[in-house]
Amino acid sequence: MNKYQNKYRIPSTRLQNWDYGAMGSYFVTICTQNREHFFGEIVRAQCIVETHCNASLQNEMILTDIGKKVEQEWLKTIELRPDMNLELGNFVVMPNHFHGILIIGENEFNSELEITTGIESEIISGIESGIESGIESRIESRRRDAMHRVSTDKTNKFGPQSKNLASIIRGFKSAVTTYSRTNGNTNFGWQPRFHDHIIRNSLEFERIQNYIEQNPAKWAADKFYK
Repeated sequence: MNKYQNKYRIPSTRLQNWDYGAMGSYFVTICTQNREHFFGEIVRAQCIVETHCNASLQNEMILTDIGKKVEQEWLKTIELRPDMNLELGNFVVMPNHFHGILIIGENEFNSELEITTGIESEIISGIESGIESGIESRIESRRRDAMHRVSTDKTNKFGPQSKNLASIIRGFKSAVTTYSRTNGNTNFGWQPRFHDHIIRNSLEFERIQNYIEQNPAKWAADKFYK
């Protein structure tokens, strides 16, 4: 843990040279404090016709009230931030964590942003299949500039800190925490940080979509299993 102004702080897991308000697809994982099972449990689903059962469908996530609130608040993300041009990919609420894909499209807060030197291979080279080709071409242009260490401006142009990935996750976590504690679940808490991954191309997007979809079925082998 690092010190800043004689105070201990948790180092950021964010990519230092990337503006998290920029257009792109982000794979987000958020865990509960100490990985406690606040959101529900995975149970073996009942199969009516045993001979036609699909093994991958035999695990089912049963949500608690808090788990249902997590799902509801994530679905409200687009509604609450219409000016950010957001889209949701697959998401899943697990017993002690949440996975989701969030897509930030071109909006008034990032349309004028320019890539700065140093991002290089961390720039995403693709977003969800089906998003306008104009957005894809802009991202590809930015990727080429970054790969050649080209800065289109000598100054950093980062958008408002209230209109980025961190602010979205902060609001989402806060809403769930407030609900939990006002409804008697005073022990509920999130881990202080969240993990994000910048999705670089459509192949990776599909792989992560599938990973999220299959998460309940593979719960016993999940690294968050407890």
